[in-house]
Amino acid sequence: MDKDEAKVMVDGNWPAGKNYVDEANLPAAFFESAATGGDSKFLFEKRDGEWIGHSWNVVADKVARLASVLVDAGVSAGDRVLVTAENRPEWAIADLAVMAIGAIVVPAYTTNTEDDHHFIIDHSGASIAITSGGMLATRVCLAAERASALKTLIVMNPDFSPPKLTRTKLLDWSQALEVTAPLADLDAHMAALHPDDVCCFIYTSGTGGRPKGVMLTHRSIQANIKAAIELLEEGNVVENQRFLSLLPLSHSYEHTAGMHLPFQIKAEVWYCESTDQIANNLVEVSPTLMTAVPRLYEVLHDRITRGVRAKGGLSENLFNAAVRLGTKRQQGKRLMPHEVVLNMIVDRLVRTKVRSRLGGRLQFFISGGAALNPEIGNFFMGLGINLLQGYGQTEASPLISANRPGKIKIETVGPVVAGVDLKIAADGEILVRGDLLMKGYWRDDAATSAVIQDGWLHTGDLGEVDVDGFITITGRKKDIIVNSGGDNIAPGRVEALLTIEPEIEQAMVDGDKRPWLAAIIVPSEEVRSLASSPDALATMVGEAVERANSRLSQLERVRRFIIADEAFSTENGQMTATLKVRRHIVGDLYRERLDALYPQK
Repeated sequence: MDKDEAKVMVDGNWPAGKNYVDEANLPAAFFESAATGGDSKFLFEKRDGEWIGHSWNVVADKVARLASVLVDAGVSAGDRVLVTAENRPEWAIADLAVMAIGAIVVPAYTTNTEDDHHFIIDHSGASIAITSGGMLATRVCLAAERASALKTLIVMNPDFSPPKLTRTKLLDWSQALEVTAPLADLDAHMAALHPDDVCCFIYTSGTGGRPKGVMLTHRSIQANIKAAIELLEEGNVVENQRFLSLLPLSHSYEHTAGMHLPFQIKAEVWYCESTDQIANNLVEVSPTLMTAVPRLYEVLHDRITRGVRAKGGLSENLFNAAVRLGTKRQQGKRLMPHEVVLNMIVDRLVRTKVRSRLGGRLQFFISGGAALNPEIGNFFMGLGINLLQGYGQTEASPLISANRPGKIKIETVGPVVAGVDLKIAADGEILVRGDLLMKGYWRDDAATSAVIQDGWLHTGDLGEVDVDGFITITGRKKDIIVNSGGDNIAPGRVEALLTIEPEIEQAMVDGDKRPWLAAIIVPSEEVRSLASSPDALATMVGEAVERANSRLSQLERVRRFIIADEAFSTENGQMTATLKVRRHIVGDLYRERLDALYPQK
């Protein structure tokens, strides 16, 4: 590499046609880390109220044993293996074992229905499924019985009581690993892997219909990892890291950044019990890094602010001062002399306490998967908690851009990471290329050709790039609302400003081909408890909508709204597993009531 090439890479680009990643082999990289990690513990899970650690040597041995089990079951290079379980050490072991023998991991969300599992099993052609237990394993069993290719199901939990199976062989995880020796020629299997071999199918979350199987390669994921390591090196936060793994490992963001990245920097990974336990787990684990989607940061923000409002008085005033002064300082503005003194006081009385409630060691929150409301970002930054917003897509393995530890523009998703070319099309769409791109969609050449043209991934996102190379996402092409006057409106910005109001938990705006915007509002539990009647609830929500409207342009303002029957959730199918609203489902559900808000023709 000459000096010019090095300069381009540091700037976040890579010359066309040049491989950023020369060698890539994810399981081999893990075993290299395991060789030096030895008996030190790096994977942690909570069992019966106690955190249990698993060493590099133990995990590596189980990977080799499971690889042997899979080979004995007839799995060979290129075969697909479904993996669905809660975040736990067995998930990582399964992922590595499948990849190590050249087979393809097919992650699936634990929130999937039986029909969802059946679709993915049949569409991928998976011959084996690995799952945990309980109702999840039951749904997979029932789906397996309907599937054409799946023959074997490996269950992690020993106490699983399966439904009646006529076609599917059931294997107990622990028993299978105990009686099977580590695969003798595992090194030969890994040596045969090529960087451009597909290592996993990650199915899209299905916000707009049936999910598609994104084919990621060793090279594409390794390009992301290499870029992420370079980013962390800028902040000197590579060594001695502790991750709190919260997002589903079936999501590309957590699969790359919450599993394979920590493995390669020899970090600890602690598996969060659940989103309900995140506050407790943060204190117990004391992580240094955590990746999450914006919705989870919104939940943390709401919990903190509700507690502050409940205290009121001086405590609330000092807290608000901490956020205000911290934000001002973060934005590069000088504090007045009296503000300097006040800032020192709130740093000791407020920010230190907040950081301790987040474990006390947190270096960075990392946000991705959807747009972060800048006010949420400023809130945490004002409290002295660094929050790095990034941007990506499953089709890009997924990381495309990110704010840097030393330079954060919270309203942006940062500049592109190393190894990525980016350009803005004439219509404002973001196009990217590089080693990070998927190989294509499984069994869907037409869809592949539609999104990858001349080597460029057409992201479907609209954006702008400032003079410093920082990217601002302005909307999603397919989500853009075109009103009856022909004006384009990005719903994400409107929804973000609505949900920052304490009375509003969730919101989805509507208004395509309409004269103005309407919204479906999910009120917060707090405002529901305070409202004495439906009319009182509507009044309180209406006041919150008007406050949000005051910060929006005339075109963006919500003129009318309806109260949702229930919160958007994964359980009712109105959100994806990564907490994105399924707009087409929610819109169809409330279509009649929404239509009634507009003038009738």
